[in-house]
Amino acid sequence: MNITIIGAGNMGGAAAIGIARAGKIPASCITVTARHATTLARFSEYGIRTSLDNVEAVKDADMVVIAVKPWIVPEVCSQIRPLLDCSRQQIVSFAPGVSPEDLLGFLEKDGQKPALTYSIPNTAIEVCQSMTFVSRVTATPEQEDEVASVFEGTGLVMKVPFNQLMPGTALASCGIAYALRYIRAASEGGVELGFYARDAVKIVSQTVKGAAALLEAHGTHPEQEIDKVTTPGGLTIRGLNAMEKAGFTNAVIQGLKGGK
Repeated sequence: MNITIIGAGNMGGAAAIGIARAGKIPASCITVTARHATTLARFSEYGIRTSLDNVEAVKDADMVVIAVKPWIVPEVCSQIRPLLDCSRQQIVSFAPGVSPEDLLGFLEKDGQKPALTYSIPNTAIEVCQSMTFVSRVTATPEQEDEVASVFEGTGLVMKVPFNQLMPGTALASCGIAYALRYIRAASEGGVELGFYARDAVKIVSQTVKGAAALLEAHGTHPEQEIDKVTTPGGLTIRGLNAMEKAGFTNAVIQGLKGGK
């Protein structure tokens, strides 16, 4: 399978590298495009093909991934539409902010609309630790499976209905930033406790990694693992209560809801 990813930014570039690292799709079968050659320089070490020409890049693609900012999507679609072959090429969109109706309208050719699937990875796909959502629109279930298989080895892949894509984005894509903000805050606290900043970041990062690993290994609810380290009158319960008094849980929930 030949895959063309239009857009080598934070998300498209990370996806290209992650898919290549996962090894299911050979790097030589992945093409990533950008407007400037300097943006593409980093992909050569992975064996990923690059192009400055979106039109040329989609000619031999079996799957075309649109990974540009929402306001650039109409321009990209107008470029590639004349070359699309709806009978054999699938479209995958990383832009949930562009509705399926609009996207299909941009891509419709001679009364035909392409097989369309939306996919939302997060930037951890670059290190094969993404939480990736896949949701078919006009694609068949078999084509949706094919899209999901592209992301095998890049982390966890979950097929969801389209109305769960935006909530999934909040939990997993925005969630990367939220998790990192916790790590930053805890690291700053670590400095106050007497650690050098670089050591505090290392300690907190490993602790977060360990917490996630416990949930994966045991299949437990977070509160069950919390109970294991919360002794009566101990440091952990005092810390948890202080965080809740400061609004920790509510702040996280409100952040996920966009402050609504």
